Amino acid sequence: MGCYIRLPGKFFRSLRENGLRRTWTKVREKVLYRRNCSVAVKPSEEQRARREYPLSGRIKFSVAVLLFNTPEDGLREMIRSVLDQTYGNWELCLADGSDEAHSYVGRICGGYAGREKRIKYRRLEENKGIFDNTNACIAMATGGYIALLDHDDVLAPNALEANAAAIMETGADVLYSDEDHIAADGRHVYPFYKPDWSPDLLYSQMYACHLLVIRRELFERAGGFRAEYDGSQDYDLMLRLAEQTDKICHIPQLLYSWREGGSSTATDPDAKPYAHEAGLRALDEHLKRKYGQGAYAEETEHRFVYDPRFASDLPLVSIIIPFKDRRRMTDACVQSILRNSTYKKYEILLLNNCSRKKSTAVWMERIQRQDERIRVIDANMEFNWSKLNNFGVSRSNGDVFVFLNNDTRIISGDWLERLSENALRPDVGAVGALLLYPDDTIQHAGVVVGVGCGAEHIYKGMGQEYCGSPFVSPMVSRNVLAVTGACMAISRRTMERVGGFDEGFIICGSDVEWCIRAHENGLLNRYDARVRLYHLESKSRGASIPEVDFQKSADVYAPYQKNGDPFFNVHLDIHPLLQRRVRPR
Repeated sequence: MGCYIRLPGKFFRSLRENGLRRTWTKVREKVLYRRNCSVAVKPSEEQRARREYPLSGRIKFSVAVLLFNTPEDGLREMIRSVLDQTYGNWELCLADGSDEAHSYVGRICGGYAGREKRIKYRRLEENKGIFDNTNACIAMATGGYIALLDHDDVLAPNALEANAAAIMETGADVLYSDEDHIAADGRHVYPFYKPDWSPDLLYSQMYACHLLVIRRELFERAGGFRAEYDGSQDYDLMLRLAEQTDKICHIPQLLYSWREGGSSTATDPDAKPYAHEAGLRALDEHLKRKYGQGAYAEETEHRFVYDPRFASDLPLVSIIIPFKDRRRMTDACVQSILRNSTYKKYEILLLNNCSRKKSTAVWMERIQRQDERIRVIDANMEFNWSKLNNFGVSRSNGDVFVFLNNDTRIISGDWLERLSENALRPDVGAVGALLLYPDDTIQHAGVVVGVGCGAEHIYKGMGQEYCGSPFVSPMVSRNVLAVTGACMAISRRTMERVGGFDEGFIICGSDVEWCIRAHENGLLNRYDARVRLYHLESKSRGASIPEVDFQKSADVYAPYQKNGDPFFNVHLDIHPLLQRRVRPR
């Protein structure tokens, strides 16, 4: 499996000491709010004087640009953004496939090349498409790293310098950064603050996109761009690069601005349907190469958002549900499983945690007669979420465990298939779901660690809206540092590797602690946006949290409070999303 490179605090301290890191205002609005943000800042005289930065003799960037009928203003601004770089060791490789009606492209580029020796311009005899044109462009490159820049987009002045510093710090083979859009009126809008390396997010969409910087030797070894994926050639390349290296680095700075307009997918995702189809084929091939012929890619209702599937032959699934009385609530949960689940090879273990009511005893007898897959097991112990679920594991027969609260209701018919096929992946720890309140607003779309009281649900209380700014949409599956134990799937093999839940926790925190343990064992935790359940959120027990849970959580969360959650972004503030102090399971 791939792994991300987390840039340490000393990296950012170094940038600050050299005046390279920008000061960004954290997003204080709701995460779905699209915030205007400008990055088109001219370098200062001090920055210009530092162009021969000490790193410049060691790393050379070849900025590769394919030109085709580029608007004059956009062309000039793109070239100037490279000329204005605070880092000096670069070359700009321009391969021009424009038609005769746009001959000004050649005149403009020739003028710049005549004045700046680092600019290389080649007029292509004919426009042969992205594949051939890119080959011609890359053939001009002599740098150790290739930086891909679209013909009318813009780099921030410190873009190459930030990449050089990151390469020196991490030895990365592939680097990407945050980005925003340039609207038709010149405003910088829709910033996209990305997570660190997230393979499951890449399976959902080409999120790395801009600014993509690749070690040239790796680019060549991976085979470069491929003609049959024109339109999504960068997505196909990124998937193949991830098969070749785990040295993939995210730089959390807005270093690239993507110009909206015309047929650009920055403006209209439906502008290039062939590109969406090429991306689907690229992902399908990647999944088969990595996970076997049983894996495949499907479309979703959104352009350039895909649905990866991983297996068809699934084992017995053990659904573990602790309860104490509250028979109507528990029965509603069980009936929703029996009624809605399309996968039938499962057992339901109902852990009776000291129920006292006679009506509950009558119900327990009846529910076991209703379906032979249901077992009621007495768990006569003081309530301890971790201990109860570890006990359930010891009594189960399945190869996949689904830990489920009794105050949930199933929405997605294929919930067991999706949870199980991902939990069985050798690179995955826990898999969680999109949990909704009864009013269809979001209760859980992944857990962010290191904010608020230590761990909080992102997008909590918000609508089910698809939006790509300023963070990943809650409707897109991705990797997270943790998911909630209200609905969590883990394979038996993985649980044997990582261990059971920490019984030192009583009510809250052991689900997140387990996920962090899996992460620190090199596994990915996945939030699956296509698995949906209703969650009444702790109505079966209330929300009182013992102090020991806060204390133990504080110890576990401390490194992430200091360094941040790798699957969130340091420029985003989750606090406006919080509705209460504690994070009930």
